[in-house]
Amino acid sequence: MMRSMFSGVSGLRAHQTKMDVIGNNVANVNTLGFKSGRVTFQEVFNQTLRGAGAPDAALGRGGTNPMQIGLGTGVGAVDTMMTRGSSQRTDNPTDLSIEGEGFFIVKGSNTDSFKFTRAGNFGLDKLGNLVSGSGMNVYGWMKYTPQPDGSVKFDTEAEIKPINLYTDIDNGNKRVIAAKATENALFAGNLDSGLPVNTTADAVQFTVPFTVYDSLGNAHELAVNFTKTKTNPGDTTADPPVLSTTEWTYTISSKDGKGTYDAGGSSTIKFDSKGKLVTSDDTMPPEINLSVDPDGTANDSGIDPFTIKLNFNSMTMFAADCSVKPTNVDGYSTGNLVTFNIGSDGMLTGIYSNGQQQPLGLIALASFSNPAGLQKVGDNLFITSTNSGEFTKGVQVGSEGVGTLSPGTLEMSNVDLSREFTDMIVTQRGFQANSRIITTSDEMLQELVNLKR
Repeated sequence: MMRSMFSGVSGLRAHQTKMDVIGNNVANVNTLGFKSGRVTFQEVFNQTLRGAGAPDAALGRGGTNPMQIGLGTGVGAVDTMMTRGSSQRTDNPTDLSIEGEGFFIVKGSNTDSFKFTRAGNFGLDKLGNLVSGSGMNVYGWMKYTPQPDGSVKFDTEAEIKPINLYTDIDNGNKRVIAAKATENALFAGNLDSGLPVNTTADAVQFTVPFTVYDSLGNAHELAVNFTKTKTNPGDTTADPPVLSTTEWTYTISSKDGKGTYDAGGSSTIKFDSKGKLVTSDDTMPPEINLSVDPDGTANDSGIDPFTIKLNFNSMTMFAADCSVKPTNVDGYSTGNLVTFNIGSDGMLTGIYSNGQQQPLGLIALASFSNPAGLQKVGDNLFITSTNSGEFTKGVQVGSEGVGTLSPGTLEMSNVDLSREFTDMIVTQRGFQANSRIITTSDEMLQELVNLKR
């Protein structure tokens, strides 16, 4: 009689635990990155009244099964469901969600241990640190190497560090991007073949202004001055035939008076009778030298002379208006950090006032062999356990089994309310049924006691 009562008590306890988990799930239905729990039951001890009997073919006797009475139920496991929650669009540039496996890596201080989260509601503090909603530093890499194709490669084998958008030990001050001196100037367009020939280069017929920058970011206004100076008749009877050519003389001048220039005197370019540029080493001086000398007496600007390579290969000479323009002049002035964005690869890119961009950092993710084995510690955070696998190093976004990032979105809770409410009804009925066992057992004991009367 007492066994049934104790079984009922175990059932009440188990179902109360399940209701506690359901209540926590429902309470966190809107918690960012929350992972719901699930309770599974298992039977506990069984009292064996009679063991199993083996059949005996010789005697023609059949076997018997064991006779056992169960002693109730218990909580077998409380599992953490690591399925991904739905994404909520926020359009906040520092909000991130992970499309796939992986966890963000955060730490509260230098003496703290690493913690992990799926909640990507990040922001910046006044020092430029990328931090979580509770002020913990987000970790990644900031040391990178430029590649020949213009991309960058971060040292993802290095130790991860707190991401700071303003400064770091590898890159220094990232709020200002250093100037880059102009090295190349590309010109494209047409020179009018109908212009008359002038015998001296002083009679400028078309001027193309362009801006270059020195190593400190100072802008210098230059101009290329073109003059049609000579025509050379061809010889169609020669073998091979020689086409007629037209020579244009160009000089470099200063429009702002801030520099002195050496272009080797007057230089020339040639076009053939089809309007195409004739290129050769003797007709295409490849570069000009620029010395910054504001007062014309001495180089007291603190800027070294620099060389600019000119490229006229995209120019033509047809019977049309002059239209030569500088289409690509590199170099730029000093720029201040205006804003930044985060890519799906986890790279933070700064956008500067001079139109340039520069990498600011790369977010690292953590991967575990058994994510469900992580231990919750509150604040949407997890720590490693003996069954989750150890955290050894940061993993680059999109590699080694971790997912990519979705900027401007947040991962919501993976709680399914329809399932939780269904489980709530089933749990309530289970609790109610077990309470009836205790009530009925009590009534039976009462009847047993009444036999004495």
